Amino acid sequence: MKHPIRLRGISGDIKGRTWESDSLLRAGRLAALEIVLDDSSVSRRHAEVSNTEEGWVVRDLGSTNGTYVNGVRLGQQPHLLRPRDIVQFGKIALLVESADADSSNGSSNGHGTPVVPMTEPRQQVVVEATSSSSWEEALSGIAFDRKHSLRPGDQLQAVLRAGHHLVHIESEDELLHSILTDAVNVLEAQRGAIVLADERDNYRLKIRALASGRHGDNTRFHYSQKLAQRCFSKGESILCGRVEEDTELKAAPSIADGAMASVLCVLLRTPRKRLGVLHLDRNLLQKPFTEDDLHLADALAASVSAGIETAGLLRKQRELFLHTITILAQAVELRDEYTGGHTERVKNYAMCLGRQMGLSPRELGLIEIGTPLHDIGKIGIDDAILRKPGRLTPEEFEIMKTHTTKGADIIATIPDLHPILPIVRSHHERWDGRGYPDGLAGENIPLLARIVAVCDAFDAMTSDRPYHPDKKGRSPQAAFHEIEQQMARQFDPRCAAAFLEIQNDIVQSMTNVGKPTHHNNLTRLTI
Repeated sequence: MKHPIRLRGISGDIKGRTWESDSLLRAGRLAALEIVLDDSSVSRRHAEVSNTEEGWVVRDLGSTNGTYVNGVRLGQQPHLLRPRDIVQFGKIALLVESADADSSNGSSNGHGTPVVPMTEPRQQVVVEATSSSSWEEALSGIAFDRKHSLRPGDQLQAVLRAGHHLVHIESEDELLHSILTDAVNVLEAQRGAIVLADERDNYRLKIRALASGRHGDNTRFHYSQKLAQRCFSKGESILCGRVEEDTELKAAPSIADGAMASVLCVLLRTPRKRLGVLHLDRNLLQKPFTEDDLHLADALAASVSAGIETAGLLRKQRELFLHTITILAQAVELRDEYTGGHTERVKNYAMCLGRQMGLSPRELGLIEIGTPLHDIGKIGIDDAILRKPGRLTPEEFEIMKTHTTKGADIIATIPDLHPILPIVRSHHERWDGRGYPDGLAGENIPLLARIVAVCDAFDAMTSDRPYHPDKKGRSPQAAFHEIEQQMARQFDPRCAAAFLEIQNDIVQSMTNVGKPTHHNNLTRLTI
C-alpha cells in the first residue's frame, strides 16, 4: 500500500499551504508542476518528491541554489524522507507530514488536489530550562558540571583554549570567531553566532561572529533574533529543546526555516554589564541540548566575557587614538593651502595597496596609524616655506626635506609609536637610492615606507600643487602612467605593479574621499 505524503509550507508566501500526493510531487517555477514556487531562489524545474519501494524520497533536478533536507544540501542521489523533515527548495521551506488520515472536509491546494485539513505544525523549539546565574556562579561551573562532577577532558580543553584566545589573539574579530568555533565544536552544534549589544545604536544586538559545525550549513539562518533578544533583555540563559508548541516563537521564521530543533541562547556578561548573546543550535537529526549543555555553555560564556569586554574597550581606545591622529594630521594640513585631505587619501590608497600585497593585519594596522602621521614633521617647517605659493628654491627645498627627520624625532619620543618610524622617516626614499633623508636603495628601504611612497607620489601628482603647470593636478590616468614609467627607478617595482593592478579601487577611493583640492573647501573636523 502506498502511503500518501503531505508537504506544508512554513516560509515565505507559501506558509500554511499544503500539497498532497500518493505518487509524485514536482517543485519549481514552471506552472505545469505540482508545487509552483514563484521565488527567484527556485529553479524552473527544481526538485521532485516521489514514492519508491524504500519510501518517499526527494531528488534535486540540477537546481541552481540547491535542495536541502534538515539543513544539509543534497547531492545527485535521492534522499529518504521522514515525517517532520524540513525540505528546502532554494530559500523556500516545507515540512514533511504524513497524510494517511482522511477527512470529509477537504480543501484544495490550488491544483485541484483535495488536501486533508491539518492543524498548524508545531514549532521546532520550546523553552525547556533557563539559567539566571550570576557571573561568579557561572564561572564556578568551568571545572564542574551542575552535579558537581569533574568535567570531561574535552570540555576542560575548551575552557583552556578560551583562555589561550584571550592571551594570544589581538584582533577582536579573530577573538570572537575563535571563541565561537570552540563553543560550536565542544557542544556539537550545527551552527553558532555571537551577537553583541551596540552601545552606539541603543544597545541593538548585532552579529559579530558566525560559525558552522560539521552538521552546519552556511546558507541558513544562524540565530533566532527573538530568542537572542529575550535572553539579553531578561538577563538569563535559555535552553530550548523538545518539539512542542511555543506561542511566543511561533512567528519566528528562523526557528523553522533554520531547521533549529534545539537551541542554547547564553548570556555574555561580566559583573559590570551585559555584553550580548552566544547562540548555538542543533538540527532534527541531532540529540537535543541538555541542562548540562546549558550549564557548560553558561560557564564558557562567563569565562570569555571579560576578554570580550576588554577587546571591545581596546577597540574603542584604538578608535579614539586614530581619531586623535586624524585631528593632528588635519591640524598640520591646515597650515598648507594645497595639502588638505592629503593624509586621508594617502592612507586609503596605502590600505588598498597593502591588502593587494597581502600584508598581515599587524602591518595594515601600522599603515593605518603611520600614514596619517607621515608628514607630521611639517609642523616644524616655517610658514614662509610651507605656504609659499610658488616653487621652492634649492635652499628652501633642502629645508622642506627635513620634515622627514623632524617627524621621526617627534615619533621617537613616543615608544608605542616606534614601529611606524620607517613610514615617517623613509617615505621619500627612492628605489634607485636618490631619495632622502638617508639615500637608502632597493630592499634596504622598509617595505611600509615603499608602499606609502607610491601612494604619496600618486596623490601629489593628482592634487593641486604650486609646482604643477597652472597649479593643477594631473588626471589619474596620467599619474598611473608616470608610476609605471618610474618602476625600478623611483618606486619599488613590486609595489608599483600591485598599485597599477588596483587602479579601479584607487579611483573609487578618490571619489569616496573627495577630489583632491585645497583646504578652503574642506569640512573641518571638530571635537
